[in-house]
Amino acid sequence: MSLDIISFVEPQPASVASPCVNVCTMDKATGWCLGCARTIREISNWSAKPADERRAILAALPGRQAELAVRKG
Repeated sequence: MSLDIISFVEPQPASVASPCVNVCTMDKATGWCLGCARTIREISNWSAKPADERRAILAALPGRQAELAVRKG
């Protein structure tokens, strides 16, 4: 038995975990969740999004969270 079979297996993308913190309240002005700073659309189909798209959303969250903190005062 050859170990060459490993080379035929396509690598799978790493899973990108949801940033949900179970504070599911939407900010009416921005449309972002006050807990995770995602939109309803981003939340509702998170598991169906490709890993690259999830990572792009995650990259946007710190800026959104900062804006939400300023709005909160």
